[in-house]
Amino acid sequence: MRVWIDADACPKAARDQVVKFALKRQFEVVLVAGQAVPRPSYALVKLIVVPSGPDAADDYLVEHAVPGELVICSDVPLADRLVKKGVAALDPRGKEFDAQNMGERLAVRNLFTDLREQGQAGGGQGTYGDREKQAFANSLDRILTRLVRG
Repeated sequence: MRVWIDADACPKAARDQVVKFALKRQFEVVLVAGQAVPRPSYALVKLIVVPSGPDAADDYLVEHAVPGELVICSDVPLADRLVKKGVAALDPRGKEFDAQNMGERLAVRNLFTDLREQGQAGGGQGTYGDREKQAFANSLDRILTRLVRG
């Protein structure tokens, strides 16, 4: 089993949580980024730095992740591409992307993009606190268990 992380946008606390699970359950973690990011010094954690460019990390993840694996990402269009391919996707705040919620998630994302471009809404996500960390850990545990059972 392998868990991929879109490391450019993933909070360090979420990356650390995945590594903690990997050490306990013995699976590989692959950080994919457009630039070098800190990598924990465990053999089961790999870092892949893709050439810079728009969506280079996203394209790499879609090309290399396969059904039965999990990708941690907050990028909704990336998650949509992964879900269509049959790859599990989870955002760092603990919300799983799936075929049933992708339409709504894409619509909300597009709405907020439009509002930001019109200056009617601010950008960025809120703080990544204890509630988000716990929600992520719970969802991660549930999805990993489901994937292992196949």
